[in-house]
Amino acid sequence: MRTVIVDDDFTSRLFLQTFLARYGECHIAVNGVEAVAAFRMATDKGSPYDLICLDIMMPEMDGQEALRLVRALEEARGVAPNHGVKIVMTTALREMKDLARSFDALCDAYLVKPIDTAALIRQLRSFQLVE
Repeated sequence: MRTVIVDDDFTSRLFLQTFLARYGECHIAVNGVEAVAAFRMATDKGSPYDLICLDIMMPEMDGQEALRLVRALEEARGVAPNHGVKIVMTTALREMKDLARSFDALCDAYLVKPIDTAALIRQLRSFQLVE
């Protein structure tokens, strides 16, 4: 499983990277600009990501905009909805309007911080990314 973890908080990035590294290669990005660039580069090289853990609130480009751009890049490449990278929004927000916007932009799931690793594993299993 190839993963990119996108979060402006060092502790959150380190936690997810340490946890997910046992399942495969993990890269990190500190904002949406870096996330979209990493996604584009990995896809162009023929080794796309399987999973993006994407924080909603970040500087420069937030997770909502990064999500929209990743899905637009997939669409431009002919990737059918539900066949692209699995995107899990990670957020400290509990506001339903923010979560609804994420699902409208076609995220696959969301987890509220602090991340419950058992819930994350359940999501990864539901995506068939881990056994």
